[in-house]
Formats: sequence, C-alpha cells, structure tokens
Amino acid sequence: MERPKELAGRVALVTGSARNIGRAIALALADAGASVMVNARQALADAEAVAAEIRDGGGRAAAMTADVGDPDAAARLVAATSERLGRLDILVNNASVRREVDFADLDYGEWSEVIATTLDGAYLCSRAALPHLIASGSGTIVNIGGLSSHMGAPRRAHVIAAKAGLAGLTRALAHDLAPHGITVNCVAPGLIDTARSGPEPSHHKTLVSPVGRRGTPEEVAALVRFLCGPGARYITGQTIHANGGLYMA
Repeated sequence: MERPKELAGRVALVTGSARNIGRAIALALADAGASVMVNARQALADAEAVAAEIRDGGGRAAAMTADVGDPDAAARLVAATSERLGRLDILVNNASVRREVDFADLDYGEWSEVIATTLDGAYLCSRAALPHLIASGSGTIVNIGGLSSHMGAPRRAHVIAAKAGLAGLTRALAHDLAPHGITVNCVAPGLIDTARSGPEPSHHKTLVSPVGRRGTPEEVAALVRFLCGPGARYITGQTIHANGGLYMA
C-alpha cells in the first residue's frame, strides 16, 4: 500500500540540502508530497541533482544557490521559493558549517563564518519566510541542531555555540509564532553516517551509542518529515534527539 502523501499541496524550503542530511530531508518531504526548494551555498550542480531526483520520482522541485548567512541572499532564496513553487509552508534550517579548530587558534573570522551560516542563517530565513508561513495557516519551522551542543566536544567552540543558539531560538520562536499557527522545533542528530570532505570530527572516534551503530541521514529525515506533518501540530518548542541513545535528554 502506498504511503499517504501527508504534505501534498505544501511547499518546503530546505537550506543546505544538496548533500547528506539535508538531501535526505528534501527527498523525504518530497516523498510526503511537498514541493521542495533545494538549496546549496555554491554547489549548484549538486542541488540541481537532488531537485532532478525529486522530479524523476514524480515530485516538484527547484534548486538555487544562496549563502543563507547573507541577508539579501536569504531574502532572495525565500522569495524565489514562493515565486517558483507557488507558496511556502515549511522551512527547514539545515545549512551549517562544522569545522574543528583549537580555541586558541579560533580567530574572529572563523567564528563569525560559522555563526553566520548556522545561527544567523536560521534567523534570516525564518524572518524572511514569516509572512508566507503566516499565510499558510499551519506553517512549520524545523531547525537542525546537533549532539555536541548538548554534550560538548573539543575543538568546536564556534559550532557548539551556533547549534546551542538554534535550540534557544527554537524555544523563543515557538512562543512568538504560536499565535500564527506556526510550530517550531529542533532536531538534534547524533553520530550519522555522512560523506565528509575533511577528516572525521575527533570526538566521533570515542563515542558509541547504546544501539551499537551510527544513524543514517534517512532516519533523521523521517523525524523531520513527522514534525512537518499534520500529526505533529501539538508539538512545538522542542529539541528532539536522534542519536541512538548516546545522549538521553
């Protein structure tokens, strides 16, 4: 039996969705019936490939590059989503920069770049999307946090600060946007099998979850899909962990 298309007629913007968890989220929302704007900072070919994969499966999708940490670019991305796909009901703030550096060597430029993409990007996209989410009548924002912002980790002060900020932003927006029928939640993935351009984070090598394996991007995406659907309208302001029991909140 075919799975119900619980997001049919809705439109989602997923930032940082050309690869890994973001790609899995874009595909999961499309599988649920949503039209999806796929976003990458620079890798247009990768974003177009995800959009083509959605279209090949019978869905609707578009792709666009934008640096979500830039106010004008974030505004253009949201506007293009509405113009090209007809509306905007769901915003998934997934774009992030996850580098490692010793705090003694962490200069302000590096700090600012990570904060701008991860935390400022979520603010800028949410702010630009707000009129569309209000018009939706049942808008949804899902922020993608991280395990290390709750457990701590070495050489990631800028990443942890940004991701912890997302958890706080989630709770604040849940209060502010509830009168408009908008839910706001945060999904915090644990150790997930993803393709990396650089070395694996050092703290990953010492952590083992109780379930004895790493998660998949699709398992994170399944949780996001649920939070965007009609069965999650009474859930807001929450940080929900998908980590195999490695951190139990």
